[in-house]
Amino acid sequence: MEWFESWFDTPYYHLLYSNRDYTEAENFITKLTEDLQLPPQSKIIDLACGKGRHSVFLNKLGYDVLGLDLSRQSIESDKQFENQTLIFEVHDMRNPIDADPMDAVFNLFTSFGYFDNENDDKKVFQSVYNALKPGGYFVLDYLNEEYVRKNLVSETTITRGDIDFKILKKIEGRHIIKDIRFEADGKSFHFFEKVKLHTLEAINVYASECGFERIKIWGDYQLNEFNKESSPRCINLFKKK
Repeated sequence: MEWFESWFDTPYYHLLYSNRDYTEAENFITKLTEDLQLPPQSKIIDLACGKGRHSVFLNKLGYDVLGLDLSRQSIESDKQFENQTLIFEVHDMRNPIDADPMDAVFNLFTSFGYFDNENDDKKVFQSVYNALKPGGYFVLDYLNEEYVRKNLVSETTITRGDIDFKILKKIEGRHIIKDIRFEADGKSFHFFEKVKLHTLEAINVYASECGFERIKIWGDYQLNEFNKESSPRCINLFKKK
């Protein structure tokens, strides 16, 4: 089992990241859909949707949304939000997507770069490309490699309720590794996260090989212009040729 299959399916993963800023995320998605000029009832895939917060908000904005995630527990939880224009399904992003041609695919908040094999990364781009209508958009919201290298905090403790998550971060080769240890329910736990530090150039090679054109890069969730030295995010906008 891959690290993300076990870790993402535990309640502790969602507890650790329970402080995520919903207002910031909703403002980002509102700005994004306005910038892309996506009309209501456009069909959007939220790829690696997790607990579905972005899918639900996109649906409230009037979009027809398909939320996909590898975590069966997350999708089972998301099912409570389903309606005629909001569907959730278990899906591995490396596999072909069985859906009508889409207007846009969003992959948000660093939900990419988990795979050791480069061919798996390429499979993600290919599956997204095949799911889109001609002229459709792919938004890949990723970390900025340069920023991460310069601003890495190697050790921290995050407290959620009565659990102290002790986190060590390090860079090994082309990966950033987050080591997570904690005690809960009378047991000791140890998980890790491993994400590739993809460069701008590498991401663009994957995209162009599949037939995408990169038309814009934003540097943060306010959609400011990307700066390689100082932008915390690398939000890529691709268009299917």
